[in-house]
Amino acid sequence: MSNFDVFFDYIQKLSGIMLSEDDKRVFTAHLKPKKLRKRQYFLQEGDVCKYTGFIVKGSARTFRVDEKGHEHILKLSLEDWWLADFESYYHLTPSRYNIEALEDLELLQITNAQVEEFLSPIPAFVAMQEVIKQNYAIANQNRLQAAISYTAEERYDDLVTNYPQFLQRFPLNMIASYLGLSPETLSRIRKNALKS
Repeated sequence: MSNFDVFFDYIQKLSGIMLSEDDKRVFTAHLKPKKLRKRQYFLQEGDVCKYTGFIVKGSARTFRVDEKGHEHILKLSLEDWWLADFESYYHLTPSRYNIEALEDLELLQITNAQVEEFLSPIPAFVAMQEVIKQNYAIANQNRLQAAISYTAEERYDDLVTNYPQFLQRFPLNMIASYLGLSPETLSRIRKNALKS
């Protein structure tokens, strides 16, 4: 299955609308395939995020480094997810984040101007975007709720319930950073979870 076929299936599944052959031709004409090797950057802090990238294969992390040199992971991303600093992407402002490939990445990327001009007339794409916006809003609300009111154990349990694949794909130190925990705290929580 080609990268474009994966993308077409994703759109049709999310939107519930079949793509016409003309729609598919528009996508293949404007989405640009890109490959990144493990440890390469999709975006670096200070650069403008000119593209959003659909992950066909691989994983990535969006993170920031504070003034003390500590990394804070905002987002972990897998196949069928979108990569971007959306504030930078929509407003063309310098990004505050880094986006790094954690495995070899295969992406389909596009600019916001191309989305507006070529993809917005496609009903399946519009419906897909609406589903994504709703999912992001709910995920961000849940992540904020977890950050301000969950115990460390509850944050870990929430991750295991909602993103069990993270435990197979990402190192524990990155999961700890994503959860806002020290690696030692995460290790203790995991040991206690195994005992019970």
